[in-house]
Amino acid sequence: MKMITDANGTDNGQQQTASSGFRVDISRGERVGRVSSEWFSRPDDERYLSLTELYDAVRARADRATARTVESRAVKVEASGDNAERLSLIVPGQDQPVAPTHWSFGQLCSLVGAPATYMRQLPAPLAGINLQHGLLSHRAELVKTLEAEDGRIELRAVTGPDYGRIWDHELVAAVMRIAGNGTGDTMWKVPGVLDWTTMRHNPFVDITKETTTL
Repeated sequence: MKMITDANGTDNGQQQTASSGFRVDISRGERVGRVSSEWFSRPDDERYLSLTELYDAVRARADRATARTVESRAVKVEASGDNAERLSLIVPGQDQPVAPTHWSFGQLCSLVGAPATYMRQLPAPLAGINLQHGLLSHRAELVKTLEAEDGRIELRAVTGPDYGRIWDHELVAAVMRIAGNGTGDTMWKVPGVLDWTTMRHNPFVDITKETTTL
């Protein structure tokens, strides 16, 4: 049994069982639609039921990744489709073409001084020509790439040569030192579910592929 507060933050003087959760006033926070959209579009194999499961997945991804520092002039851009996000790059030291992700494409555009939003609207051949020109005239001369193999070789990030990286698994490991597996009675656990009809949040709901936020 525990005391809970009502929507305006004052104690309502009633004791509730833990399973009944607590009342939420969403007007006090900010609703970010992009977060919900990304969650709903996440495939089952990218929804994790515990911090251990999440850690194993992101650690394996890091183990498959390769970081290298290369001369920007040596990176070759190839067009492989009819839109700017179907480009591939030939990176020194990598035998196969590397496909940029949405994120790394934006980073690459930023490095060469090109507006990513506009570049994504161009046909791939034209976008490739612009990126190649930018790489050839890139004054910093060196770039650091992060490549990962996940069915295909992807360019996950492209940054300046002095960029320091904190890996996903390092962040998860830090949370695990506080929360263990994230599924028990600890200082942190996988968040529960908000019932939008009653505006009550249940932090103790069973963790499933439909309810997990990992």
